[in-house]
Amino acid sequence: MGENFYESQLTILIFCCVLSLLVEHLFSRRKQASKEAADARAENGGASNATLLGRLTRQYLSIYALVMGADWLQGPYIYSLYREQYKFPERLVAVLFVTGFTAGAFTAPLVGAWADQYGRKKLCMAFCITYTLTCACLFIPYLPILLTGRILGGFSTSILFSAFESWLISSANSAGLPDSDLSRIMGRASLVNGFVAAGAGVVSNQLVSSTQNFVSPFVLSGAILVLAWFVIAGSWSENYGSGGADTNTETNIFQLARLSKAWTIARQDKVLLVLGLTQTCFEGSMYLFVFLWVPSLQEASNSAHLPLGYIFSAFMISMMLGSLMYTAITSYALSSTPPNANTADNSLSLHAKLSSLVCAVSALALAASISSQDEKIRFWCFCAFEACVGMYYPVQGMLRGSLISNEHRATLSSLFRVPLNVFVVVSLLTGVSSARYAVLSASSGMLGLSAIMTGLIILNHADGYSTSKSRPLRGPP
Repeated sequence: MGENFYESQLTILIFCCVLSLLVEHLFSRRKQASKEAADARAENGGASNATLLGRLTRQYLSIYALVMGADWLQGPYIYSLYREQYKFPERLVAVLFVTGFTAGAFTAPLVGAWADQYGRKKLCMAFCITYTLTCACLFIPYLPILLTGRILGGFSTSILFSAFESWLISSANSAGLPDSDLSRIMGRASLVNGFVAAGAGVVSNQLVSSTQNFVSPFVLSGAILVLAWFVIAGSWSENYGSGGADTNTETNIFQLARLSKAWTIARQDKVLLVLGLTQTCFEGSMYLFVFLWVPSLQEASNSAHLPLGYIFSAFMISMMLGSLMYTAITSYALSSTPPNANTADNSLSLHAKLSSLVCAVSALALAASISSQDEKIRFWCFCAFEACVGMYYPVQGMLRGSLISNEHRATLSSLFRVPLNVFVVVSLLTGVSSARYAVLSASSGMLGLSAIMTGLIILNHADGYSTSKSRPLRGPP
């Protein structure tokens, strides 16, 4: 079994994805038309919800596509650049990767605090600058400069996965958009991520083939980031957490008071602790999966060379299918909410159930890939895991938007990345490839635990948080 199998499976997945997109497009057009008609009847000269939703969707997804495209362009060839072009030994390459994750662990709390204090838009623009410098550092095969690049890369990744989402949620709150609209934008973002990932893989492959230089994808990545900086500067408005834009508030660059307050909130709230546990378990497993899927499939395959490009594309299509499933589920569930019901409560309960389900299915998929030596079964288990990735990001984003108040949203979101990066660093230092069964087993077990804890803690406390006075759902924008 070789290239023909993966080509046929990719074709099937693409057909399913295209069909799902067509069905979803037809339903969304009908729903949008009825929504616009209702808004037109309800509004008297003001901007309708449909108009605000369309504007925010364009503002966010255009930037999200650019920054994620720049990120995906760097992924496929960074290992080859270090190992094959610069001829660094395997152990030194591992040190470079570990440096990036370690930098992410140390800078994550500061990134969130700075975003809340000085503005999410400013931090997103800073991301474009620091990630461009990360690309520039890769041009020079001098170890101190490359290490500096990995530190900047870890810092940039912390911004990418906290400040952008915080800006979106706060902007949606300011516009008065309901949870169903915010959920729709996040589902679209996950779908866009799949598109740009697949496209970035093809583009980076063509660039390397035509230039015979592994640096070329990073040149394009830097150019896209510069473009993203100008688009953010011209189209985004600023938003802050508590005390932001207030010249009389704390000016300490390390934001110790804000970090201490955010840590106290998280430490005393078991719901937030479970939310952080889910992020550590799922995203840690996802990062480790990147290192594990190739040797796992190679071990089960009789072919000398696997068509890695086809397999990667199949994973990305699976992720897109997961995001489409999320959009379909939430659109149906939230649109069928009775008029007199609390929409925020229903949204929180729905996303808690989905979070528990995603973690449970991911745990089963990884466990099945370990127990089977069949190449086809492992491939489809990995596709199932990637589909869960497509659902995870909008689900987790909505939970953070509901459970974390605006005043400390970016700070707490970044704090959750500290144990995540520590988990990945420890796993990398133990030697992921040589201990892949142990790593996959541990990941499966932790995902199972996360599924149970989410069901027991977050879901059971969903109703209580709607009446909480200490930390209201989706605090003031």
